[in-house]
Amino acid sequence: QVQLVESGGGLVQPGGSLRLSCTASGNGFGIYSMYWYRQAPGKEREFVAGIGNSGNTNYADSVKDRFTISKDNTKNTLYLQRNRLKPEATAVYYCTRGGAFWGQGTQVTVSS
Repeated sequence: QVQLVESGGGLVQPGGSLRLSCTASGNGFGIYSMYWYRQAPGKEREFVAGIGNSGNTNYADSVKDRFTISKDNTKNTLYLQRNRLKPEATAVYYCTRGGAFWGQGTQVTVSS
């Protein structure tokens, strides 16, 4: 059983930065594609960013040039660096391994 644990959420002011982490249990972290999703209050869960096993990345149009996804296979950890945050980025952020395994989510609130 794979367990994913997100961390790094919190309250940040508009224009600020925050890095989220997602640590996975089990072996073979490096061979799987990993993704970040988010769910804002009253909205559907939506794709944010993904990274393949070769390191290729893709992003939702709404976050391009402000968010960066990366991973450290030696630490079984996925990251999401988020810069120039806007209030509409307020959401619960989830990491997932291929959509089959999900973390519990971490709350991010962007507010002054």
